[in-house]
Amino acid sequence: MKLRIPRTNIEHQLLKVRNKSITEDHILEEVGLIFRDTEKKDKEVLDEINHGSNVARNDFNPDLLDPGKVFHLDQIYRICVNYRLRFLDSKLFKGEIPYEALIKIKELEKQHITALKGFKIVAPSHLFKLENADDPLLFAPIGNDYYYLIHKWGNDLHPLRKLIMWPFKTLENFVLLLLVTSFLTALLVPDGLFSPEQSTTEFFMVFFFIFKWFAGLSIFYGFKMGKNFNTEIWNSKFYNA
Repeated sequence: MKLRIPRTNIEHQLLKVRNKSITEDHILEEVGLIFRDTEKKDKEVLDEINHGSNVARNDFNPDLLDPGKVFHLDQIYRICVNYRLRFLDSKLFKGEIPYEALIKIKELEKQHITALKGFKIVAPSHLFKLENADDPLLFAPIGNDYYYLIHKWGNDLHPLRKLIMWPFKTLENFVLLLLVTSFLTALLVPDGLFSPEQSTTEFFMVFFFIFKWFAGLSIFYGFKMGKNFNTEIWNSKFYNA
């Protein structure tokens, strides 16, 4: 008769060691405390994002920063103007902050031994709670107009968004669009509509009339809807800025 020695179940051995030193009730109490501490920290971070103060800098450790995530205000400005985005305090953001962002904030706070404040977000206007006068980026200020990119979420912008928003970048761009549109529209006006043979002078008169018509509609729409150019709204918290 062979003597069979049972194989060692390492999980059972681990449970024996644990149960000798601590009870299950005490374990559950410790785990519950960990969860409560985590929930408390999550709430503190969310409160700072949703209601935090506007500070100019955080106490980052420069040696621990990722240079690829450091951006100057001028660079953020160019992106906002090119894609018609806003760069505003996180407390004005009405979208949902993903839990991954909270994790990254807590990791940074632990690494740099500091509590981050003054969060900013880059996003399209419709994602902010703007006062009446698809791809967010969460930043924290470093100081001297430098910001640290903490987290990006949501869908990427439409590949043609930069081209679509080009006319609204500046007043000059918009006037150029009106001129080109008016010229192309004038070319569609059939010869002989106003005279048997349309001269160059008459063509430019028609072009000027169409340009005035498009410009008038644009001005009316702009005032009525409170629209403005990208260079003016990129950091404005007002809907009609």
